[in-house]
Amino acid sequence: MILIVASQKGGAGKSTTATNLAAEFARLGRDVVLVDADAQRSAARWHADREAASIVPVIACVEKAGNIRTTLLDLDGRYEIVVVDVAGRDSAEMRTGMTAAHKLIVTVRPSQFDLDTLPHMQALIDQARDFNPDLEVRSLLTQVPTHAVASERTDAGEYLADYPELKPLQTVIYERKAYRDVIGEGLGVVEWNNPKAKAEIQELVAELMA
Repeated sequence: MILIVASQKGGAGKSTTATNLAAEFARLGRDVVLVDADAQRSAARWHADREAASIVPVIACVEKAGNIRTTLLDLDGRYEIVVVDVAGRDSAEMRTGMTAAHKLIVTVRPSQFDLDTLPHMQALIDQARDFNPDLEVRSLLTQVPTHAVASERTDAGEYLADYPELKPLQTVIYERKAYRDVIGEGLGVVEWNNPKAKAEIQELVAELMA
């Protein structure tokens, strides 16, 4: 399965989601490879830290730029799960990756700036489906405030309802320090000591594989 994590705006938790998905798939014993197709190399640096610390389970990592379609199809034949991190913008990597992917996760923060990118993302998805009509698309709210008075999650959910093809996942990723703490350790939150963050990623994987 090829699973791409994408967004149309930087800082939407794309690399954080991709690395944590890879960590959870590996913890579950799945044969997973992490593909870093973002020039910022956030996922590749996380993977390098994980290798340097000799953390198990081991996760494979590949870096690829430009047209990534052929690479993803090749990896899909060799690995059970291919998790792909592409740049937080319209890019060749995003466009070509979507023509090969089975699932696309669009990470979105509950802010108007992020939500305003959805029309363009929808247009890109429509174009990709000309080549890949079976592409499954889900949107994932990330960095949602945890305090009870925040209405951002509700407001964002109502906005997403206007884009039925960007079907929102039930799982929500909240703003938690744990997600920042694990990055430099080469870990996922499922390997950390924050049960709420761990539960979010486990619920996300379960929902994606349902």
